[in-house]
Amino acid sequence: MASSHHGSIFFTLSLILAFSTIALGGNFNADMNILFGDNNVHIDNGGNSMTLAMDKYTGSGIVSKNEYLFGRFDMQIKLIPGNSAGTVTAFYLSSQGPTHDEIDLEFLGNVTGDPYILSTNIYINGFGAREVHYYLWFDPTQDFHTYSIDWNPQRIIILVDNVPIRLMRNSERLHGAFPTGQPLKLYTTLWNGDDWATRWGKVKIDWSKSPFIASFRNLNINGCIRRPGRSCKGFNRGTNKGLNNETRKKMKEIYSKWVVYDYCRDFKRYAKGLPFECRRRTAT
Repeated sequence: MASSHHGSIFFTLSLILAFSTIALGGNFNADMNILFGDNNVHIDNGGNSMTLAMDKYTGSGIVSKNEYLFGRFDMQIKLIPGNSAGTVTAFYLSSQGPTHDEIDLEFLGNVTGDPYILSTNIYINGFGAREVHYYLWFDPTQDFHTYSIDWNPQRIIILVDNVPIRLMRNSERLHGAFPTGQPLKLYTTLWNGDDWATRWGKVKIDWSKSPFIASFRNLNINGCIRRPGRSCKGFNRGTNKGLNNETRKKMKEIYSKWVVYDYCRDFKRYAKGLPFECRRRTAT
């Protein structure tokens, strides 16, 4: 029986590798390119750690060399300490163009002593407006915490320290689509969002506190690199299937305590009726 089991695993892996390229691990030097702000990107420790800086001239950012169709993406982040009002630190997946797909984690800075807001959003075929915002239940500037995107054709899960905080399932009526057809690149950026990021733009960046610096380490990519003529179907079946009872309970607890905005509760914005996925509880 043991040899049969091992043979089955080998056969499955062979099928996956025959139709796609699997990316395992992650390194800022090997897997990412500088997107903007060259002098404000500092990669150290053999590519295992990085800082992004923003001064009054420019922010900074990196982007993956490859495009991925499904996978899990983890990053440990320590956010800008002190007065970070107006800054946006982002970790997200995105394709390009007016009909792009995107899965966002954006950390909205705040004045000293006030908590960061983690803004999550999901774009499908260029349409977003699916924001859920959270206060974090710890100080994200004091130590590194792990933020994750787990994406397959059935659902998207966003996690903090391996605890799920948001789940969106695939639905045939989710504005007619789900992000399954476009490969996405991985981005990490730090930029000036003071026209909206802190109290809807009422609090601006205090440039006397610059440069603003966010730290990153232990990038992990377990995704399928989409190649012409190759499929990621085998990889799809091998990804995490979803949540168990314990993780569902943790997600509900976080949702009840720490959500500060949910588009599915915005009855003013959707006075004529909530989006279908809200009514069917396919979004949390």
